[in-house]
Amino acid sequence: VPIRENIRLKSRREIDKLRESGRLAANALRVAARAAKPGVSLLELDKLAEQYIRAQGGTPNFKGYHGFPGTLCTSVNDRVVHGIPTDYILQEGDVLAIDCGAKLDGWHGDTCLTVGVGQVSEASRRLIDTTRRAMEIGVEHCRVGLRLGDMSSAVQTFAEAEGYSVVREYIGHGIGRDLHEDPQVVFADQRPGTGFRMEVGMAFTIEPILNVGGPRCVVEKDGWTVRTADGQLSAQFEHAVALTKEGTLILSLPDPEFEL
Repeated sequence: VPIRENIRLKSRREIDKLRESGRLAANALRVAARAAKPGVSLLELDKLAEQYIRAQGGTPNFKGYHGFPGTLCTSVNDRVVHGIPTDYILQEGDVLAIDCGAKLDGWHGDTCLTVGVGQVSEASRRLIDTTRRAMEIGVEHCRVGLRLGDMSSAVQTFAEAEGYSVVREYIGHGIGRDLHEDPQVVFADQRPGTGFRMEVGMAFTIEPILNVGGPRCVVEKDGWTVRTADGQLSAQFEHAVALTKEGTLILSLPDPEFEL
């Protein structure tokens, strides 16, 4: 496998494998997201996603990863990332970020979205919509020949113009036979024209996290769950992408019948 600065470039056949694992993760994510209603527990969502992944011949790649107990990361309201699925019962108006990963035929998929539970406030809806758009802007700036700083600065400029902060500590990553590979993909504090140059065969995740308040985060006592330091809301969206000769391929698109 060709390597650029420890970045493992993928062949078109390997990218097709990543698309299959990404599709599995995306479908499972939406199985959980559709069930995210008031009165449902986070553990119930986790079980639904795991059952779907295993029924398709895959395995949940978060489960057991460095000891993580869940198939999903479920981060509610001021939780930022890596929320452990618990018996917490979803409430009307909650903001829920769901991150889902699946491994299929030795290749990893990884994707995240944020949903409002029941009727949410206008402020919560705006945060969710803006975070989705920040991810889309990131994906639009994943093109052969551009640099990391071109993508990162576009995401940060957009998010801050909308009045949100971008989390620094939790970033995107390469994806392939390992869930986390090089390169590290950051979404703030980068200048255009700096960072690694994007080239054919690269596969990595675009997963900005936007906070209503400041960007600072703290890790809770469970050693996993991260929350905003100021207690304000947070949201995240994530696609995995691959760069091909034909253009940029989103690896984590669901089948049409799973669209929300």
